[in-house]
Amino acid sequence: MPNAKLFSFSDPSIALGEYILSIQNAVLATGKPHFTVAVSGGSLPKSLKKAIIDNKTIASQIQWPKWKIYFADERVVPLNHEDSNYGLIDTYILKELIKKQVLGPEVFAINENLVNDPLKIDDIALEYESLLPEDKEFDLVLLGSGPDGHTCSLFPNHPLLKVTDKFIVSITDSPKPPPRRITFTFPLLANSSYIAFVAEGSNKTEILSKIFAKENHGLPTEIVNALQKPNVSWFINDAAGNGLPEEYFSKYN
Repeated sequence: MPNAKLFSFSDPSIALGEYILSIQNAVLATGKPHFTVAVSGGSLPKSLKKAIIDNKTIASQIQWPKWKIYFADERVVPLNHEDSNYGLIDTYILKELIKKQVLGPEVFAINENLVNDPLKIDDIALEYESLLPEDKEFDLVLLGSGPDGHTCSLFPNHPLLKVTDKFIVSITDSPKPPPRRITFTFPLLANSSYIAFVAEGSNKTEILSKIFAKENHGLPTEIVNALQKPNVSWFINDAAGNGLPEEYFSKYN
């Protein structure tokens, strides 16, 4: 069994919001001027909206001007493209803050000027790495899991799983479109203090049964669960956890 904790709720948004808020408060209480967060795409931005924008109690306590938001992976497309992870955060978070006249976070996007040149993808990765926090440490990384067990743009059995000497890498053959992306590597994820996965829906049940099984399947999500430094938690809904062994779950305090 992995060290990661698995929590199931009828609706995980309240617990997720409380979790994010507690880490924000703990980090800022140390005197750090910023709260550094990395996010992925997929359904996660919509889940974040529900957790920390729509929930008025939580939203009132989020110190957005102190947030620095990075992308745990990004599709190499224009920022307004439907596949852009920045575009999703812009839709579900940034535009919502503008509507509410709330001063927002600092957000670090890829260099849009390079996305149309297929020869520049490594330059995009290198430039994005230069934007990372100086200590290469994130207070919180928020991730999703694909039905195949991938996370970020780290896919099962892909050579990028073995990268140990880079923090950001490019990928041109993603099994899931679009093929051109950049992504955090395991060494960068291993530097994080907290990692939280959000997984909802019955289509995640089968892969969760593998991720939390005693035997190791070598899935990217399993590798994250086994990282030594980060505190790793999973927030799933009951539909995703339906039928999983009771021993997989932790009690949420």
